Amino acid sequence: MNMASFYEFSVERPDGTLQSMRDYEGSVVVIVNTASKCGFTDQFKELQQLYEDYREQGLVVLGFPSDNFNNQEFDSIEETLSFCERNYGVTFPMFAKVDVIGKNASPLFSFLTEQKKGLLTEGIKWNFTKFLIDREGNVVERFAPQTSPAKMREAIEESIH
Repeated sequence: MNMASFYEFSVERPDGTLQSMRDYEGSVVVIVNTASKCGFTDQFKELQQLYEDYREQGLVVLGFPSDNFNNQEFDSIEETLSFCERNYGVTFPMFAKVDVIGKNASPLFSFLTEQKKGLLTEGIKWNFTKFLIDREGNVVERFAPQTSPAKMREAIEESIH
């Protein structure tokens, strides 16, 4: 599958319906693979803060729960959504659980990793890998799981302005 643009993808919402990434055209987008029971789960707080701080300027954060690493996600999407909202006040869009590696990897995540390879591997190594997409749909930056979302501010501001 050789998709030319981020906007050509559609992903599954928690209710099973599809969401076109074209709906985010003109926005600056942060995409992150999340897990509710991970050492990096506290990053939800900073991701939510980024969303609140820059939403009016066109930033959207999109969360994709994934259970690819050490069974760190709830089995049910309802549990995941409830956990994120209750514990971290998450109001940014969350999607259905996806695979981010392997033969069943989400086409969106395969595209993202083709566009921006990781330091040691092109694939995603762990939960909370973050991708920054500019207003034209270009994948401009990839941030490692251990990189605090707060450290993304400068890159987000460059993409917003």
